Amino acid sequence: MKLKLTLLALAFAMATPAIQAADKNDELSSQVKEAITLFQKTDPDMKKFFAESAGYAIFPKVAKGGLGIGAAHGKGQLFEKGKAVGETGLTQVTIGFQAGGQIYSEVIFFENATTLKNFKDQNFEFSAQVSAVAAAEGVARNAKYEHGVAVFTLAKAGLMYEASVGGQKFDFKPYSK
Repeated sequence: MKLKLTLLALAFAMATPAIQAADKNDELSSQVKEAITLFQKTDPDMKKFFAESAGYAIFPKVAKGGLGIGAAHGKGQLFEKGKAVGETGLTQVTIGFQAGGQIYSEVIFFENATTLKNFKDQNFEFSAQVSAVAAAEGVARNAKYEHGVAVFTLAKAGLMYEASVGGQKFDFKPYSK
């Protein structure tokens, strides 16, 4: 009896990290779906980017704050041909006049397979020259790719005053097949 309980406890202990990882993945997937719905509801013209891009990375919740020096971080998923292929992270550091905090969603559309591959190979970061467009109705209609990407953000909460320079760096971890 003790041996059975010990084996059961050991099996549970070994399975717990996998269960927790699955729960985190399910939570992230749910947040991503909500963010996609919100972007498309905010600007129905954005549906063409979701349908026609080589892929996209979506970060449902990016937290950003700063006072002189700023930082932002968020987790998301990378999609290729409409299917989630992995988890991605965003990190940003900025320097300049800035004060406040903000939470926003961000989606990055990749124009072609080369740009998407560079992102997946973690050979991709934004410089200060790539700018995001605040999502609003009709904005996507005239939006164009710059350097192979189109970036949209959607403010969720907070207020940030900013005149800063910085870039975003990304990491990518593919889902196992």
